[in-house]
Amino acid sequence: MKTSSLFLFAILLFLSACGGTKTATGSNLSSVNDIISSHNNMAPSFNTLAGRVQVVYEDAKKQQSITVSLRIEKDTKIWIKASLLGITLAKVLITPDTVSYYESISSTYFEGDFALLSKLLGTEIDFKKAQDILLGQSIFNLEADNYKSKIVLNKYKLQPKRQPLNFIHSILLNTENFKVSAETLSQPKDKRVLDIRYTDYQKIEGTFYPSEIQINASEKDSKTRIELKYKKIDLNVALSFPFSIPQGYEEIQFN
Repeated sequence: MKTSSLFLFAILLFLSACGGTKTATGSNLSSVNDIISSHNNMAPSFNTLAGRVQVVYEDAKKQQSITVSLRIEKDTKIWIKASLLGITLAKVLITPDTVSYYESISSTYFEGDFALLSKLLGTEIDFKKAQDILLGQSIFNLEADNYKSKIVLNKYKLQPKRQPLNFIHSILLNTENFKVSAETLSQPKDKRVLDIRYTDYQKIEGTFYPSEIQINASEKDSKTRIELKYKKIDLNVALSFPFSIPQGYEEIQFN
């Protein structure tokens, strides 16, 4: 992959996508079926979402922080713009079929589908997973028949009864609101680990939305940290999603 873009790498990681224990029982919403149903019922319901998000990116070489504009049309579009002093630095438009991106400083752009990004990241990704990460919902398809549960440090921990080959994951859900507290995905053969943690939630119009998301990714000797802090969230406001790649930009090539 030939690009110096930290912002693009952060977006790719967005998409990839955890003491003692005791076995959960069937009382007080603690059966696997009730836990998963309660989590699914906590998925935010809205038409549009507009937010300001502070993004901190850190790897072995550098750290940078920038506040971006986030717009979501539920199940349809995710739009992200990074700007400074009114000048657009980068834009991203994600739909169920495509991922489009351009960066002004390097005059580069990317247009492709999720199949290419899944290949690059080594795990299947799609629009729904990107949206779920931003909203505090599990990126995995949770089916009660396939999962087991136990209580870990006062949280519900869900794990598959059988882990796929070279694909180990688990989910921690908060007992008070059934939103994701942490999700981990590891691929031991490739020495790859993705850890997503939600340190806090905010209640807006009766529904819980993330306040802060911490994403830690490692592959062999490489480590990356991304921190997202929601500065503001407005729901069901009129939004536009302007996006066009400027002329003369060079396409980013993935080898």
